[in-house]
Amino acid sequence: MPETLKFHFTPVDEARAEEKNVHEKASTNVADTIEVLQSQFPGAIAKVSVYAGEYTAFVKRESLLQVCTALKETLGFTYLVDLAGVDRFCEDAPRYEVYYAIVNLDTGKRLRLKVLVDEEDAVVPSLTGLFKAADWNERECYDMLGIRFEGHPDLRRMYMPEDFAYHPQRKEFPLLGIPGSLPLPPRVPEGELTMDPFAAARSGSPAKSYQEPKGEDA
Repeated sequence: MPETLKFHFTPVDEARAEEKNVHEKASTNVADTIEVLQSQFPGAIAKVSVYAGEYTAFVKRESLLQVCTALKETLGFTYLVDLAGVDRFCEDAPRYEVYYAIVNLDTGKRLRLKVLVDEEDAVVPSLTGLFKAADWNERECYDMLGIRFEGHPDLRRMYMPEDFAYHPQRKEFPLLGIPGSLPLPPRVPEGELTMDPFAAARSGSPAKSYQEPKGEDA
């Protein structure tokens, strides 16, 4: 009998506010940048959170373009590193968020912005006019979560067919997909389309490949 793996429980440490976080890096300490934004755009930043020296500014959707324009044109944050969406699946807050990681290449400073998005009005201004790199990132976010980017020049799906009725990164989407929602090529040359690629996981009988011996279970 193999030995059962031991479970090592690590208790949660008590908060030690007076101590410096060992993971904190100078590149993510952008308190001065956020202060400038708060001064230039009063009320545009709804909240600022700090963890391990990393600053995240929650920007109101209607102020996103103004804030990002200032970051690029006057504060030197010219490089959009990443943009993606998150399904928070919360009942007491907007369901989705879109986050942006922007870098000042001259100073090495990194800033994270977030915009909260309501499920009933999942629309965010596109940043493609400011950052070319936003193009495919916004398309991917639209494809996976259904968040639309207003002003995007070519908002098409990235991976899924245009007529696909679902957004796979939403929390309610089944891990094994939805049978019949995306027919796949047949596993045999003259066979029918594969309507459920995970039939075995659903107690079904998956189609045999022409490379498998006949008369044997897959």
